[in-house]
Amino acid sequence: MTTLVIAEHDNQTLKAATLNVVAAAREISIFSDGQVHVLVAAVGAASVARAAAEVEGVAKVIYVDGPSLAEGLAENLAEQVLAVAGDYSHILFPATASGKNTAPRVAAKLDVAQVSDITKVVSADTFERPIYAGNAVAMVQSSDAKKVITVRTTGFGAAQATGGSASIQTQPAVADSGKSVFVSREVSKNDRPELTAAKIVVSGGRALGSAEKFQEVMMPLADKLGAAIGASRAAVDAGYAPNDLQVGQTGKIVAPQLYIAAGISGAIQHLAGMKDSKVIVAINKDSEAPIFSVADYGLEVDLFAAIPELLMVL
Repeated sequence: MTTLVIAEHDNQTLKAATLNVVAAAREISIFSDGQVHVLVAAVGAASVARAAAEVEGVAKVIYVDGPSLAEGLAENLAEQVLAVAGDYSHILFPATASGKNTAPRVAAKLDVAQVSDITKVVSADTFERPIYAGNAVAMVQSSDAKKVITVRTTGFGAAQATGGSASIQTQPAVADSGKSVFVSREVSKNDRPELTAAKIVVSGGRALGSAEKFQEVMMPLADKLGAAIGASRAAVDAGYAPNDLQVGQTGKIVAPQLYIAAGISGAIQHLAGMKDSKVIVAINKDSEAPIFSVADYGLEVDLFAAIPELLMVL
């Protein structure tokens, strides 16, 4: 029983999420007494394939290079996964935007039930996944011969990026499905760490009051700490921060070493995206704010007073 991991990349570098998925695949391989293979479907990305081959625990890398895979369109990537799926008992995707877009297509074509957002491997066919915005954990057992799984990356430590010596096997790319066309991509330029991979995250909420105050208060704190910037859904909906900064059930799931929540009440939707952080610091003048229920440290003060004082001692 061999497990296939679908690598996430940008045709230049292997994304950190892939390392977490490899870690989950290695746990499955212990129960199934199998190997872990990685599929790199791309164009002109031999360096990504080499990086995948160096990941500890990977036995083989399947490198597919073709123009139909240049932009990672879900329809084409799903067809490529299906082209190699016959040899695998488990097919794992990271629970990222790309993984969530592609995995259901693969599962539907294979006529199997997808197992979504797993955070723990119990056995080769049994997994844990959060439900009800993370307030409960379901244990799911799949009887399908092939298991299509998305992995919540914060639930697994990252596999070592070096130390492996996997072989690299090339295969032909599938033809363009013609079902979608790449038009353009707008990429946010940011010198700060990537939100989902950062060791420190500082997030602002609706209490900041405006986009100007969000910038004025949160950016200096992030700069001092070398942190990524996040925001609550309320702050995003109010226009204080862009959508790609949203942390929560309908945003990004993070689990940094340190999470600072400033002016965030702590709605269930937000807690689902950050409560696995190692240390949580809440700054809120409302003593009844739900964020304090998950915080390791709480400051019941006005954030506009607390953060400038904090900056003075950093």
